[in-house]
Amino acid sequence: MDHLYLFGDNNGDNAKVEVDNKDVKNQDTRQKRIVTENKNISPQRLAILGAGESGVGAAYLAQQQGYDVFVSDFGAIADHYKQQLQDWNINFEENGHTEAEILSAAEVVKSPGIPDKAPIVKKLVENNIPVISEIEFAGRYTDAKMICITGSNGKTTTASLTYHILKNGGLNVGLAGNIGKSFAYQVATEKYNYYVLEISSFMLDSMYKFRADIAVLLNITPDHLDRYEYKLENYAASKFRITQNQGTDDCFIYCADDAETKKLLEGKLISAKQLPFSIEKKIETGAYLDDDNLIINVHQAHFQMSINELALQGKHNIYNSMASGIVAKVLELRNETMRESMGNFRNIEHRLESIGKISGISFINDSKATNVNSTWYALESMTNDVVLILGGVDKGNDYSMLKSLVKQKVKAIVCLGRDNKRIHDAFEDDVEVIVNTMSAAEAAQVAYHLATKGDTVLLSPACASFDLFKNYEDRGKQFKDAVKEL
Repeated sequence: MDHLYLFGDNNGDNAKVEVDNKDVKNQDTRQKRIVTENKNISPQRLAILGAGESGVGAAYLAQQQGYDVFVSDFGAIADHYKQQLQDWNINFEENGHTEAEILSAAEVVKSPGIPDKAPIVKKLVENNIPVISEIEFAGRYTDAKMICITGSNGKTTTASLTYHILKNGGLNVGLAGNIGKSFAYQVATEKYNYYVLEISSFMLDSMYKFRADIAVLLNITPDHLDRYEYKLENYAASKFRITQNQGTDDCFIYCADDAETKKLLEGKLISAKQLPFSIEKKIETGAYLDDDNLIINVHQAHFQMSINELALQGKHNIYNSMASGIVAKVLELRNETMRESMGNFRNIEHRLESIGKISGISFINDSKATNVNSTWYALESMTNDVVLILGGVDKGNDYSMLKSLVKQKVKAIVCLGRDNKRIHDAFEDDVEVIVNTMSAAEAAQVAYHLATKGDTVLLSPACASFDLFKNYEDRGKQFKDAVKEL
């Protein structure tokens, strides 16, 4: 039997984990039994790079489908994922890659966090071994309809809202991708008829035959340019892969107000039915604003709702609600269900999450704002004076787009990161106070003392979190805990 391997991208020494021969024998016996029971399965070796949520989920699905699976992570594997692999008798290694094992795979599933320039990925390409994403792999084993949502900003909110509407509408739907339980694990353990998938550009880069029944492109603004040779056109082309393989029976939903999207659409042949949305002009088939009313016209079905009744407020959230609403109308959900769901939705954690008030000062956790455009949207929605907490791992940020809003709304900036020089350089002429901090607790305390009654302390970093935190969730949680201690 061939093998399939999964790989990781964390730092670590090149050390192989020893696997008990008895466990390997038991695993091979079980896999051969699965293959015997399903004669449509072609046993082969599959390697998985990365033992995070997507990698471990892909490993479980691959084992279920009769593959000989091997998981490899360049760094340490989190205890709960390691326990899962052990419980399932799946072979793995951590703190390094064993090239001979990986290069013997027929195919490799790669974590989206691993760049193509990683040495092991280069070796795989040189050896003509296919490297695909977990989404590509899992998509082979389900007939569910795929609603795929991408964009530089708003995709998690839009995916969550879309899932909320569809579930309330009685559809048998799962939520996966860059959110929640891995798509592969859900394919292995559930029988959903629909999936709402939040898809990142990193995932799209390793997706080839996968097809979205409904593709949603929210916007394209500079982000992750360090992975795209610092060229916006490369990043934009990656985002546009959401439309690949679509046919005339499929739908492509996009923002007609987004400059980069409009630029890419010029001269592009899109087979899918195009359903744009706009807050700037009337759209015949799609969604638009008529005064304060959100209008959706799809399949000659009409939906109308006041934007003041939407659970998600702010200009950016009108776009998100439009996209979700179009999906719902394509799937022919009732207007009453849509109106109720769009009115009672609660936003995800760490995205403009209101923590509460202390001494009349509001605290908002927007830790998921890991790029400049997300922070722009957050500031745009603020109605009071702001003490803004910025900083972290700068991914080639251009802060110039924030300058106007910072001048209008921000009274002080609290930097939360190891290297804050570019923030100081960008805003030293726009605000009187810029303070450096090195922990969520220190940032919360400093911001609290800089604010006065009626102000808002906004954590909206515009940067990745990996210099001081595990991830944006850890950053947001530490900030919320720090606010509670004030």
